Amino acid sequence: MKIFERSGDLQVFLDARRSSNKKVALVPTMGGLHEGHLRLVEKAQSLADVVVVSVFVNPTQFAKDEDFDSYPKTFSEDKLLLEGQSVDALFIPSKNEIYPNGTFSNYDVGEMGGLLCGASRPGHFNGVAQVVNRLFDIVNPNYSVFGEKDYQQLLIIKSLVENNNLNVLIGSVSTKREIDGLAMSTRNKYLGNKERQKAPLFYQQLSNAKAAIEQGDSIEFIMEKTLSELSVYFEVEYLEILNANNLTQIATNTSEIIIISAIRLGETRLIDNIVFRRPNV
Repeated sequence: MKIFERSGDLQVFLDARRSSNKKVALVPTMGGLHEGHLRLVEKAQSLADVVVVSVFVNPTQFAKDEDFDSYPKTFSEDKLLLEGQSVDALFIPSKNEIYPNGTFSNYDVGEMGGLLCGASRPGHFNGVAQVVNRLFDIVNPNYSVFGEKDYQQLLIIKSLVENNNLNVLIGSVSTKREIDGLAMSTRNKYLGNKERQKAPLFYQQLSNAKAAIEQGDSIEFIMEKTLSELSVYFEVEYLEILNANNLTQIATNTSEIIIISAIRLGETRLIDNIVFRRPNV
């Protein structure tokens, strides 16, 4: 595995592969890698000949009171995981390499960026779009792969590609879970032992809501019941049942449903979702 800190050096490496008609896939990460990230790498390897993983903790997607400074930095472990996965290139740029002209940006991802996670983290998705667009500019990938746990982010990146006519295909991978159902996340490392024991109840309640929808219960009743039950264990930031294609309110003929939520458990913020096809629609 080649390791690059400078964009120009990475581009020389990739241009040499492209001269042999090799396709390139990018997996953007902020490090703190786990099994879920490795599934993204596997997907990228199934799509392309050369896989680049970037590790960059992007300051523009963090608010002042968030965990930018304390975000887990596990480069040695990340490097070993990626080597074991036979990744071709690891890109670990500095902030100045990504933002040579400073971090200010007038990026605006539109209405979707202000919903759900965007409502409680103003500007977050503008920062995500800013760094992803910059990475696309540097790597010029044929494919890029993202996880479905960050479902709102996935839709926003697809919109970014479409709106800017970028020549990159977006792949996605379903959420990788621990044995007890908790969605794998770098921020799970923040959980204390007692909090970790409670955390699987998050996904359990979303699963119960899915079962209730499939049984034909009303959305209003399910929302009220699920919110009440989540609130016993967590501080609920939001809970919504929406059209999975565009995160709008569901209609009687909506077939693709997402149950999507963010909660806080102690000092740790967790997100999760379930996407499924509503029966008989």
